[in-house]
Parts: sequence; C-alpha cells; structure tokens
Amino acid sequence: MSVVLAQGNFRVGHLQANAERIAAFHQLATKIGADLIVFPELALCGYPPQDLLFDRDFLARHDELLAQCAQLTQNGCTMLIGALKRDGDALYNSAFLFAEGQMLAVQDKRELPNSGVFDEKRYFRPGTAARPMNLHGVRLGVLLCEDAWTPQAAHEFAEAGADVLLCLNASPFETGKREERESICKMRALENDLPLLYLNLVGAQDDLVFDGSSFVMNGDGEVAARFAPLREDPQPVHLTRDNGRWSMPPGTPAEAMDEDELIYQTLVLALREFAGRNGYKGAVLGLSGGIDSALCAALAVDAFGAEQVETLFLPSPFTSQESREDAFACATRLGIACEEVSIEPGMHAFARMMGAMPKVVLEENQTRLRASLLLARARRSGRLLINTGNKSEMATGYTTMYGDLCGHYAPLKDVYKTLVYRLAVWRINKGAPIPERILHKPPSAELAPGQRDDDVLPPYPVLDAILEQLLEQNLTIAEIAACGHERTTVQEVQRLLDAAQHKRHQAPPGPKITRKALANERRYPISNGWYVERSVAGKSN
Repeated sequence: MSVVLAQGNFRVGHLQANAERIAAFHQLATKIGADLIVFPELALCGYPPQDLLFDRDFLARHDELLAQCAQLTQNGCTMLIGALKRDGDALYNSAFLFAEGQMLAVQDKRELPNSGVFDEKRYFRPGTAARPMNLHGVRLGVLLCEDAWTPQAAHEFAEAGADVLLCLNASPFETGKREERESICKMRALENDLPLLYLNLVGAQDDLVFDGSSFVMNGDGEVAARFAPLREDPQPVHLTRDNGRWSMPPGTPAEAMDEDELIYQTLVLALREFAGRNGYKGAVLGLSGGIDSALCAALAVDAFGAEQVETLFLPSPFTSQESREDAFACATRLGIACEEVSIEPGMHAFARMMGAMPKVVLEENQTRLRASLLLARARRSGRLLINTGNKSEMATGYTTMYGDLCGHYAPLKDVYKTLVYRLAVWRINKGAPIPERILHKPPSAELAPGQRDDDVLPPYPVLDAILEQLLEQNLTIAEIAACGHERTTVQEVQRLLDAAQHKRHQAPPGPKITRKALANERRYPISNGWYVERSVAGKSN
C-alpha cells in the first residue's frame, strides 16, 4: 500500500487557499499512483482556529469546502483529512476518510489538550469510540495528536484489529519536542506491535511554529524514515505485508540539524510567516550595536533578503563610539541599509516641555523617542517593526513600555540572553555577519553614562538558570536555592518576574521555542495580592 503523507503548510482561516493546496497535493498523490493521501490535523481550517470556531459563516464555508475535498476522490486516490465535524451544536476535531466522492468513515479526537498553548475543551467535544477505518481490507487506527500521548486509544484500535496506526498532528515546536514525539510514538508502536505513521503540520501561526518533522516507524519502534523539518515535504510511504504484519523499508533520511541551527531556522520561519500572513513587506529595526539587534538583523536578512530590511541607528549623547562602529559594521556585513538619526534634539525638546524629571523618566524617554521614529519608518514603508527584546529582559521587565517593548513581532521573545549569544555564534560560523566584538562587550542599554545590564540584573548565566527553573521547571524559591543559587538572588528574580506581568500583557507576539513561553502558557493576573504577600514572607525568613 502506498500512502502519501502531506506534510504541508495550511494556514489558519485561509479556507479557500487551504482547499486549493489540498487539491494540488491530492492531484500529485493520484498521479504517482498512491492508494491514500493523508493530511494533518485540521488541515482545512488551519490550527489553532481559536474563536473563528464561533463564527457560523466560517463554519458553513468550511463545510462547503470539505464537501469539495470529498469530491476530489471521485477520480483520484482515497483521502484522510483532518477537519471540523459539526453535529447540531456540538463541534469535533475529526479525521474524515473519503473515497469515490463519499465519506467512508470519521474518527473524532478523544483526548482534548487543555494546558499550555492548548484550550481545545473550549471548542470541541471529545470523541468516544475508537473504530478502525477499512481501506481496501487494510484496517487503519486513526489517532489525532494528543490521542497518541496516552495508551488507551491505540490499544483499543489494536484490540479491534487495526493493521496500521496513523497519527494526524498539529504539534508546535519546542526544543527537544521531536525526540519526545518519537519516544511517545515508539511506546505506542511497541505496546501494540503496529507500524505508526506520524504526520505533522508545518508553518508558523502567531506565536506557534509547526516544525513538520514527520516520521514513520515500524512495530518494533524503529524509525524507518524522517521528513524534513520546517518546510513542506510531502512524501510517499510504502507499506508491505509479510506473514500478516505490515512494515515499511528504510527511507531516505531527512537533513540533520543541530539544536542551535534548528532554533535559528525556526525563528527565521516564524518571522517570515508572520510578516507574510499579515501583509508586511520586509522589516524595520533599530541597530544599537548590541547582540540582540545584531541577531535580529541577521534573522531578518535570512527571512526577507537584505533588500527588504531597513535599519536605523538612533544614538543619544550616551551612545558610545564603539556601538556606532559595531552597528554599521553589522549592517555592512549583512548588506543592509543603516541610517543614523540622533534622538538628542527630541531629548532637549522633551526637557523643555516637561522641565525637571527623575533620572529614570529621562532614561525611559530615550527608548520612547526611538520607538516613535521606528514606528514612523515602519508605517511609511509598510514593513514589519521587529522588537529586539529577549526572554530574559521580558521576564524581568528590563524593558520600557511604549519604548523598546514596542513592535509588531518579537523573534527573540522566548530566547534567553545566553541562547542569544549561542545563536549569534552559530550564525557567525555560517558566514560571519555579526562583528565578533559584539559578542564580548558587556551588555548595556546605554541610557546613562557607564550603564551596564548587570548593574540591575544578575549576570545573565545566573539569571537565565534561575528563570529556567522558575518558568520551565516551576520550582519554588527554596528548591532553586537548594540547587546552589543565593536565596536573595532567587527572591529578587522572582520579584522582578512578578512585577513585570503588566508589561508582558502588552508585549508583541513572538515564537515559542521553550517548554513554557511568556504568553499563553503563563496566565497570571496583573492585580495580584499574592506577589506582595510572598515578598513580605520572603523578607521575614
């Protein structure tokens, strides 16, 4: 049996475009003589559709196009597609099997994830039965994403006589996720002694990136083939039957990426897709001569091409000559335009209007002046304004509202400062677009003479280690202190994290790459008395 796994980019809300893409993939599969083509979870409407699912016109159009997808099979191969199913007022996340223009079977998703970035219980009813679909005598056990993460559904399919497990997914990227998926699916394959075909969506949607990285494995849990990460890669898979068992021969291995390359290319894809899906023509950003803006400039060039990237160097009286040299050296190496516009006249104008102000107000006003200039330039050019802040800064509030917190998209939003350096080194090794001096100078906002980040924050290796334990591992202050960190330092990082919640509520979107990003996976109230109580209790201990 020949099965095409259509690892494709199906966009949220682009119903007509998705239907046309489905038709094109189906035509390709039919042309090569495939018996079946499989599409990812919710391929027709894109994932996650969120509250589009409350729009009745959207649902009606979806159903019209799903019927058209069924008609494709009148003169072509059988299709298994992830799509919405309506039953009265109930809505299901389902997989439909179409052949000869008719629906042969449907399987509803049973396990609805409702944590982290997922809130499927807000929209869907869970399925109940697990019945194999019959395709030319081959019994298919169809799992939908989370169904594979518990043993029950796969076991029920096996008990009902399934020959092959097919898993349709919209599984977002995070570091280590590919290995975790394969580990989970290996358990399902071994538990049931069945081959498993895992198909994932590819593309970026706001703060999620779907990395593809589909794979197929035999009943012994050994991977027979892996698909490419981060790009469309529809491939045929050939299953043969021997002594009543179905299996797949080894395929051509996908290109290998180390972790830093995979993260870097994930950020590039996220930036390119967000801009493209929202009508932006390239990018604008401020080049400061620091590591964050240098890495963002490299990402922008790799996403859009140098001719579509515009940068501004916006010095104040506190900007060093070294920063000027590094900013322009970076622009030159990347082949992008960089214009210098001093914010000093604006600083003087503000001082005349407002009179004497506290030092912190004058510092924050510099970033807001820069933001106004960058926003104006982005508006004029129709380009996306890149926010260059990183996860360490956004977690601790080391950013100014309506200043350096502004932007349309923040590619480093889930990237710790220490990882920023790692990614910059990786990119330097691939073509040296970032001056190495930027890697070695102390980080500074340069809003006052002699200012350094570590004047107000712990050194970034210490800060990032504590943040990772607070955020991703959900450890308490006492548990982190027991790992060897100074308790007072941990308490201060926790205080900064708590106090910056209002800033994060207004931060631009950015791609998730860690187990717990700062957006939908961390839903804390802004007005929160526990922060004060915890702080007081900590001081008394």
